[in-house]
Amino acid sequence: MSQTATALPARDEIQSEYKWQIEDIYASEQLWRADFAKVKSAIPTVANYKGTLAQSPATLAACLQLRDEINILAGKLFAYARLQRDENSANAKYQALVGKTESLLAETGAAAAFIKPEILAMPAAVLATYRQDQALAEYSFYFDNLIRQKQHILSPGEEEILARSVEITQAAETAFNMLAHADMTFPEIKGEDGKILTLSEGRYRALIMSADRRVRKDAFTGLFGAYHAFRNTFAATLSGCVKKNIFYARTRKYNTTLESSLADDNIAVGVYDNLLTTVNNNLAPLHRYIDLKKKALKLDKLHMYDLYTPLAPAVTFTVTYQEGQKLVQDSLAPLGPEYTGILQQGLTSGWIDVYENKGKQSGAYCWGVYGVHPFVLLNYNDRLEDVSTLAHEMGHAIHSYYSQATQPYATSQYTIFTAEVASTTNEILLNDFLLKTTKDPRKKLYLINQYLEMVRATVYRQTMFAEFEKLIYDQAENGETLTADLLEELWHALNVKYYGPAIVIDPEIDIEWARIPHFYANFYVYQYVTGFSAATTLAEQMLTKSDGAQERYLNFLKSGGSDYPLTILKNAGVDMFTPQPVELTLNKFANMLDELEKTITNS
Repeated sequence: MSQTATALPARDEIQSEYKWQIEDIYASEQLWRADFAKVKSAIPTVANYKGTLAQSPATLAACLQLRDEINILAGKLFAYARLQRDENSANAKYQALVGKTESLLAETGAAAAFIKPEILAMPAAVLATYRQDQALAEYSFYFDNLIRQKQHILSPGEEEILARSVEITQAAETAFNMLAHADMTFPEIKGEDGKILTLSEGRYRALIMSADRRVRKDAFTGLFGAYHAFRNTFAATLSGCVKKNIFYARTRKYNTTLESSLADDNIAVGVYDNLLTTVNNNLAPLHRYIDLKKKALKLDKLHMYDLYTPLAPAVTFTVTYQEGQKLVQDSLAPLGPEYTGILQQGLTSGWIDVYENKGKQSGAYCWGVYGVHPFVLLNYNDRLEDVSTLAHEMGHAIHSYYSQATQPYATSQYTIFTAEVASTTNEILLNDFLLKTTKDPRKKLYLINQYLEMVRATVYRQTMFAEFEKLIYDQAENGETLTADLLEELWHALNVKYYGPAIVIDPEIDIEWARIPHFYANFYVYQYVTGFSAATTLAEQMLTKSDGAQERYLNFLKSGGSDYPLTILKNAGVDMFTPQPVELTLNKFANMLDELEKTITNS
């Protein structure tokens, strides 16, 4: 089946074999409503445990187990409503069910809010004795993690004040979103076909990759000119967000905002610093890539608006869904028969909603449902990018499958730090397989260029973002005001350092920091780099058949949230305390660059 027709089909026109099986969660809405009532009636029962957790280990275990049972049911309730809403966002029935379930989740969260503070208030000796009870064995890591953060938990009254402050401290982020996504207007430019079009963020990505240099330049100057007009306002919103995060970090008695941001996952600040140092020590391959791009495009001067121009000629990969499934299965063979057996089950047992239909949620995601199986939303349209998305989302799905099948609910939720490793490992294995099996030289050139751009954008560029964040927080924590002039100066210097002498760092790029929403989720972007580097290392171990690599990888997937992410990755064979994973990734980039250079020279 192909989705190439202009008109989108209605939901009921999609064949059942290409739809996920929601009935695996609940066979009927009647059963959903029964569980909804069950959770509703259990909420007061949880609240009744307030003030009793120190009475006995049995009481503590009963409360935690009831909380988990409620959360498991609530997760199923929400997934049933949300997935069906995403099938057709115009369906008012499931819009209502989603809203109803969100209110229920808020109630359950409020009812259980006393549990963590009450456990932390218990005398250490009492909690240590209770933890020896077998009924509490599955909560061992949960207790360890709570105790680790105890010094940063404030008094109940102070915690309440902080909780109430959250809404008002979101003002800077809200103002940024309103300005950037609602109030700003962009100029009109002339497209490749000579027709006038209004520039937008959505159109910018396609325009900046145009083969027509005039279009690229007009899009570049138009977009950043619009941001520059509000440079002081954007500086104020970013500064406000930084001040908010510094306030919370200091209130919780952390030395720095960076330390505070990494604390939830127990990531040492040294890991962040090591990442910046390692990438800074390996900028030469990126400089060489930029220089090669300048030569390949035959430009006297390479400008920032030329950076996204593909080196490979336009090629068409038409890949049906059946062909895409086969490619994913074949490329993931290095993960072993156990993994590919689960993959086959997921591909054929109603885990995936494949094709776009009218009203369907855009993009792609994986949704794990504890006690059922994962669900994957796609909008497959016969492109190579869709095959990569399938591999990526099935990486998440099988990670969830293993985690939930192996771990009790208390330790089944893996962190964001490890989540992208499983999905990116699949993408890297797929790309490696395609490079080895593609014979058409034009398609091979496209694949090499695609990989190099992926590393440039995911490793080098996101590290530059991470370094910018560290710089601005260092400045603010030392009492400096984050003016537009200072932010532009820092951003310009980083672009000069990262991209090297072969490119002109146009003054328009100095305002680029203003359009990056990730800076409002402080110290988040570094995880793209660590995830990609860890995935590259794991894929390399599998491809070279390193002793025990397959078993270690499956154990990584089965670990869920049973330990800290760095420990889980180290057990899998990736030590993020060392520069080795990042260096391996950048060495692979350099090797692929050699191959690109040969291919261009010989073509």
